[in-house]
Amino acid sequence: MEAVGELIWTGSYGSTTIDQICAKAGVKKGSFYYFFDSKADLAVTALDAEWQKRRPELDSIFSPTIPPLERLERYCDFGLRIQTEIKAKCGCALGCPLFSLGSEVSTQEDKLQKAIQGMLDQKRRYLESTIRDAHAAGLIHAPDAAAKARILFAYYQGLLTQVRIQNNVEVFREAIQGTRELLGVKAPQPAVA
Repeated sequence: MEAVGELIWTGSYGSTTIDQICAKAGVKKGSFYYFFDSKADLAVTALDAEWQKRRPELDSIFSPTIPPLERLERYCDFGLRIQTEIKAKCGCALGCPLFSLGSEVSTQEDKLQKAIQGMLDQKRRYLESTIRDAHAAGLIHAPDAAAKARILFAYYQGLLTQVRIQNNVEVFREAIQGTRELLGVKAPQPAVA
């Protein structure tokens, strides 16, 4: 699973062959087909495993015990940290694996596309809950938290796509400021003496 994830993310789904996956994983092709019917089945399993690995950290970042604006800042810091680690390991910035793969296979691999969409929906719901909490606390005006979450999620994914295209993790540094502007975060008022 690690082999397919790395090969597809650093290259592409279409150019990655089952032979390459088996060679990288050090397994025989027969073993591959014993466990998986296709490359798409392996990719779905690998994405789910990675999602399950990341989910506890996201649960922690988006804990309702943390003030909502701090959750969003932590999420931006998390994204920058992950991209920086990936660039150090792979030598290039890779952006979001779900968006990279999803945009490539959306019209070709229905099962894979649906799995990716499900994971993206879960990530967007973290933002929606946080936006709802920020609105309830009077920090922002967002009576339609779902719509605002879709806008914010599109912004994050756009930044991560630029990170990959420009091979530059620094692009994501503007995420916190952009988040505050997109949400119309109210600046703290100076205390009256």
